[in-house]
Amino acid sequence: MPTGKVKFYDDDKGFGFIASDEGQEVFLHASALPEGAKVRQGSRVEFSLADGKRGPQAMSVRVMDVPSVAKLSRKPADDMAIIVEDLVKLLDGIGSNLKRGHYPDNAHSRKVASMLRRVADELDA
Repeated sequence: MPTGKVKFYDDDKGFGFIASDEGQEVFLHASALPEGAKVRQGSRVEFSLADGKRGPQAMSVRVMDVPSVAKLSRKPADDMAIIVEDLVKLLDGIGSNLKRGHYPDNAHSRKVASMLRRVADELDA
């Protein structure tokens, strides 16, 4: 069975397209999906092919993997590299103060902890 990734899918209209691993664009209609299945851009699917009115059409689609919403909306890697570099500099400063026996004040600690959680969530998506 051919496999591919959903290139586009509109729930309201009930159709979309799959970019097959062979490089072919395949029409995907909601009726080809299993009952209750959800797909979105980037979902990995396995399907059979049929000749439709306007070209290849997916039939008997099996959803193999649906990417998380967080993964689709994450920042570009170049932007994250800059954020991580700045975070490392900030943590180096905190580390130097800790070596001298000084914890950061509560307000600063909360801000740093919040920033670490957000960066971790972005990387974990």
